[in-house]
Amino acid sequence: MNTMTIQYDAKVQRLSGADALALLDQPQDILLARAVALRDAGHGRLVSYSRKVFIPLTQLCRDVCHYCTFAKAPRKLASAYLSPQEVVEIAAQGKQAGCKEALFTLGDKPELRYAAARRALDELGYGSTLEYLRAMAELVFNETGLLPHLNPGIMSANEIASLRQVSVSMGIMLENVSSRLTEKGRCHHGSPDKDPALRLATIEEAGRQKVPFTSGILIGIGETRRERIESLLALRRLHDRHGHIQEIIIQNFRAKPGTRMAGAPEPDLADLQWTIAVARLIFGPEMSIQAPPNLSRGAAHQLVASGLNDWGGVSPVTPDHVNPEAPWPHLETLAGDTASAGKILVERLGVYPRFAHQGDRWLDARMRTPVLGAIDADGLARTDGWFPGVAGQVLPKKPTTPGFIKDRALGRILERAVDGGDLRLREIERLFAVRDGEIPEVARAADTLRRRVCGDSVSYVVTRNINYTNICYFKCRFCAFSKGKTSENLRGRPYDLSLEEITRRAKEAWDRGAVEVCLQGGIHPNYTGQTYLDILKAIKSEVPDIHVHAFSPLEIHQGAQTLGIPIAEFLGQLIEAGLGSLPGTAAEILDDDVRNGLCPDKINTDQWFDVVDTAHRLGLKTTSTIMFGHIDRPVNWARHLLRLREQQRRTGGFSEFVPLPFVHMEAPIYLKGASRKGPTWREALLMHAVARLTLNPHITNIQASWVKLGPEGLAACLSAGVNDIGGTLMNETITRSAGADHGQEMTPETMEALLAGLGRPSRQRTTLYGNASADRRRVSFTGAAAV
Repeated sequence: MNTMTIQYDAKVQRLSGADALALLDQPQDILLARAVALRDAGHGRLVSYSRKVFIPLTQLCRDVCHYCTFAKAPRKLASAYLSPQEVVEIAAQGKQAGCKEALFTLGDKPELRYAAARRALDELGYGSTLEYLRAMAELVFNETGLLPHLNPGIMSANEIASLRQVSVSMGIMLENVSSRLTEKGRCHHGSPDKDPALRLATIEEAGRQKVPFTSGILIGIGETRRERIESLLALRRLHDRHGHIQEIIIQNFRAKPGTRMAGAPEPDLADLQWTIAVARLIFGPEMSIQAPPNLSRGAAHQLVASGLNDWGGVSPVTPDHVNPEAPWPHLETLAGDTASAGKILVERLGVYPRFAHQGDRWLDARMRTPVLGAIDADGLARTDGWFPGVAGQVLPKKPTTPGFIKDRALGRILERAVDGGDLRLREIERLFAVRDGEIPEVARAADTLRRRVCGDSVSYVVTRNINYTNICYFKCRFCAFSKGKTSENLRGRPYDLSLEEITRRAKEAWDRGAVEVCLQGGIHPNYTGQTYLDILKAIKSEVPDIHVHAFSPLEIHQGAQTLGIPIAEFLGQLIEAGLGSLPGTAAEILDDDVRNGLCPDKINTDQWFDVVDTAHRLGLKTTSTIMFGHIDRPVNWARHLLRLREQQRRTGGFSEFVPLPFVHMEAPIYLKGASRKGPTWREALLMHAVARLTLNPHITNIQASWVKLGPEGLAACLSAGVNDIGGTLMNETITRSAGADHGQEMTPETMEALLAGLGRPSRQRTTLYGNASADRRRVSFTGAAAV
């Protein structure tokens, strides 16, 4: 068939069934080129692997596959099954080596063939191998926290349901759909569990029960290329029905001494490449296509050039018990080999990102929280131990992988951003996706832009936070600050400051050199818009020259509602009473896909922008913020930044952008096991850098929160596009309520000493980025401490 007549499904970018069979006649170079293009569309530069420990629960098996050395007769084994102690010891070694996956592999139902297996199970107290597997997977999970992936063989519906409760994923290789291979003289003769119909039924049942599943084909065992294609199509049909297959393994047969197929020819590299490419073309861009790296040593470049995006599980502590003659590559070697192919090696869990992100659907309840705790915003493995708000942390340092190759497309995006071009959604997502040696590239570009726009001076403001009440009738799932009227859980008791106390704190802030007070609080059920007006009047009557930076868009929205007046009219009254600017908080993620899960009873994205837009048109400046690292993903961050940029282009009313990493420790959504543990350090750094590149030239000030990042994190962000380090605060309580360790105040002396140590000049500023007066600066260094 002429290559130009092959038709791709435009919607899902994959071959039809008829055209898949036509691949038999296509030139290999064309297949590989198309496969690579599809792979890159779905996975970009990333090639993943899972750091696993291999637990061979039993090497007894009732099947007699003619190529297998894993299965052994009882006389060749010291014991029929690993003991619970041996299982935990192996798992603990894996945990110590940084593994996150416990891969259980075993022979298929050996008790149906061997009396030794039945006796051993009786002694252990279990009725079947799969009952024992369930118990050992649960034991490993409870003792080590490793996430079990199970390869149990043929399973019934009840067995799948039981094992699903103690694992994050399962798998069974289809190997091939042809029943011809079970005939006498063929590789699967005498192996009842290699009946393709039984294997397909198991895979289908796993789909019905929403099990993230691994399958694939074994090539070179006597099958034809047509049968390979038919096998891949059979798997695709099951995936189309249930959406549960997370990876397709293309495994090449290796001839092993002592087997009936010891002299059989092995598929060569070109044959393996052809099959990988065909799998990619059949399954399209999103599916993970895997080939074990230890079975094709030295061929990483060629395999990547065939369309794969995953190396499978690689163990730093245990051998590949199925292919003991083929040791795992060292992870550093694998990273280098991947880099030489122009890709970046990344670690994943035993459950792939799409399924990890949808744990409510794909994971048993007991597995959802551990998975959330182990992933980053991309659903890949969280590989650093940094958390926002924790004091004394050493920032993770990951050097660029030797052999790292720059991506020219990324370079073009960065050049356009630095030159002032507006980035598009996919380009912003690409910046958030950078890893390895790409991270410093993005940071340098952001800092080049910062230097051009803002110079080297770093600004800060002397301010006092006044959180006038922590009583709130909204039920934001992330908030550890707000309390119900009688709530005393988490940190602190409910309170409601009097006007006298609010005024006293404002006066004290002025006496200590502050140019502003920042007022925010919970939405007290007794508060109306008049409450906010009264607060302003009280402060301005006592401290007329202080700038009042107060009331989030949520408070403005609620205040106008309680007075029964339009937002514009209420804002006008606030301005007349002395309001100087609005904090752009209550934003969290300005994408209702996230807000509906994070703060469903709060104002939505359009309502937030309605308040901000109205304020800007009345001449009232606002800040802008993002709170990230909980249930959000990079696409949500990109949408958030684009909405801010659009607003700023219309009104020019944002004074700054402030990324706020989610502090998880005391947050209700985290304590209920429904969020991640805040952003990783990579994500926190990138948020500041990507914001600089995306919002340029519209928002020129990017601020880092020392309360969230700590001094070390602050210093790093100052080399990634940040030009402002926020306020001295004096009484920060919201972040502290969420569990942060960092203090409630950073004095001007401390701020300027930190900046001097970094070789950066400091500038004490006003709320709206003018220079603080000489008098205010002098007082800020001589005033007494706040109480």
